[in-house]
Formats: sequence, C-alpha cells, structure tokens
Amino acid sequence: MTEDRQAIVFANGSGEFWTEERCHITELHNCDASPEASLALARVEVGITTQLHSLTGVIERYIVRQGEGILEIDGVKQKLRVGDQAVIPADAAQRIENTGLVDLEFYCLCTPRFFPEAYVNLER
Repeated sequence: MTEDRQAIVFANGSGEFWTEERCHITELHNCDASPEASLALARVEVGITTQLHSLTGVIERYIVRQGEGILEIDGVKQKLRVGDQAVIPADAAQRIENTGLVDLEFYCLCTPRFFPEAYVNLER
C-alpha cells in the first residue's frame, strides 16, 4: 500500500452524546479519510421510540447487540433482537422502539458515511 493510500484515524475521545432523535450515539468511525462508510453505536432507552426520520442518499444497516425492539421502515414493522440485522434503504422513513427491559443497543453502518445534512426529521 502506498503512503498516500494509508490512513490512521486516532480516537477523538468524544464519547456518547444525546441526539434530538431521542437516542444516544457513539461515533466509532466517521471521517474524511473514509467517505464510503461510517459506523456508530446507538442506544435507545427502555420504552423510548426514536424520531421518525429518513437519511437522504444514505443506506443504513442495523446490527442489534443488546435488547429488543420494533423497527419500522416505510410503515412496515419488524421485531428485532440480539444478532438480528436490518438494511434500511436510502430515503426510507424509519424509527425504532425499545420494547425490552434493558437499553436497546445496535451498530449503525452507513454508506456513504453519515453526515448531519442527510438527516430529515419526518415528525415536523
């Protein structure tokens, strides 16, 4: 691999943060060096349903690591539990409800990478 193709991304130490989407996010990988994808860990508290939203031009994949919930994509609901995966098409209306007894945690893999301008609040 040539030097101009190498990229090391050092931890930024930003940690978990709260979003208006009604969930906590920890960005694990989202940088200019890798525009083709981003990876985050989402945490939804017990009894909470995230904001109905879409991501313009971004395909999102969920991989559940803890808890259980009901994912809604364009009005279709599907129960998810640990190990389940979902592919959410770009521009699809989506939200997830934590129906379990513990916080729902899932990885969010976005292609191309997530950027705040892609987020569309569909509850307004």
